[in-house]
Amino acid sequence: MAADGAGTGGAGAGGAGTEGAGAGGAVTAASSDPLIELRGVNKHFGSLHVLKDIDLTVGRGEVLVVIGPSGSGKSTLCRAINRLETIDSGTIAVDGEPLPEEGRELAKLRADVGMVFQSFNLFAHKTVLENVALAPVRVRGRRKDQAEQRAMELLHRVGLSSQAPKYPAQLSGGQQQRVAIARALAMDPKVMLFDEPTSALDPEMINEVLEVMRQLAQEGMTMVVVTHEMGFARASANRVVFMADGAIVEDRTPEEFFTAPETDRAKDFLSKILKH
Repeated sequence: MAADGAGTGGAGAGGAGTEGAGAGGAVTAASSDPLIELRGVNKHFGSLHVLKDIDLTVGRGEVLVVIGPSGSGKSTLCRAINRLETIDSGTIAVDGEPLPEEGRELAKLRADVGMVFQSFNLFAHKTVLENVALAPVRVRGRRKDQAEQRAMELLHRVGLSSQAPKYPAQLSGGQQQRVAIARALAMDPKVMLFDEPTSALDPEMINEVLEVMRQLAQEGMTMVVVTHEMGFARASANRVVFMADGAIVEDRTPEEFFTAPETDRAKDFLSKILKH
């Protein structure tokens, strides 16, 4: 893990992946036991059909990376899994339970589904330690001292234990995003959702966040990751879902998708994004 406060650098994190497609060997042990199931999911924004009959299953311990052009529905799909976006039709289940409506049951579900956003969404008036420890106390009912001890363990895990007394504005963007990951992990979630977690970061900060995500993948965390980082997708995913125009166009292993895409839409996308 990155040392406290230090990034592992390297704008090349989004490139072809120095670890190689086989470096994700630890992630191939995903369970066939479904943790997330979407069936016939549709979503409209006015007249725009942003999710079109989505059928998708994510196994326990699986790392699913969702890629595609802007406007393809990737982020809407990610946000629908914990009902930050409502759906018009279809069903979504997490760990065998259908998504609840508003209320206490929905709050319980969201406690089990960690979310890391493009923007860090940290509380500016609270310290790093307070940001990580707050939800376990308020939502899980843990004692403050227990929550803070766990928060320090997680901050150490993401290389930021020395930053615990600081406020978010005193940190770099990469550090803030690592705090956001620690905050999500503090709830002991069953699954982690990442909605373009590096897209707001300067290039030199991207790899320090991806390194934390790679380690989570290797440890068996169930993850749904919306990203433009092809190196991460190749090295750490069990499956790559390619979306275009609100639909799932391909759902394959990284090796299959990146070396032999089946559709013209995917070939065109990869020719543009990998040409550098």
